[in-house]
Amino acid sequence: MKQFRFLDWKVYKDAQKLFSLLLQIVKKLPREYRYELGSQLLRSGLSIILNVAEGSGKQSEKELNRFIETSLGSLYETLANIDTLKSNDLASEEDFLTTRDMIANICNQLGGFKKKLDL
Repeated sequence: MKQFRFLDWKVYKDAQKLFSLLLQIVKKLPREYRYELGSQLLRSGLSIILNVAEGSGKQSEKELNRFIETSLGSLYETLANIDTLKSNDLASEEDFLTTRDMIANICNQLGGFKKKLDL
């Protein structure tokens, strides 16, 4: 198995792009919301990246699948976070839609991984 194979995966690179967008959204938050709400958004976004990376190092497809499922859960959590920010006028509609589209793309890629594993 190739060492650090996740660095070549499109899903990993796209998750990195999503995280960069989340950083920009958090920078726009009013100072009083950056710690609690911003931190939660960044943690869920980082979890996507880290679970893809960690899963790539597992020896069995069953273990990799578990990390893919955790990444999918973090994607849904990230979408709920940004939707909550939008609902409270703390994120723009444009930021929400861009984030949602990026999340949908990553979900589709991870779904493809799961089908390829055929567990």
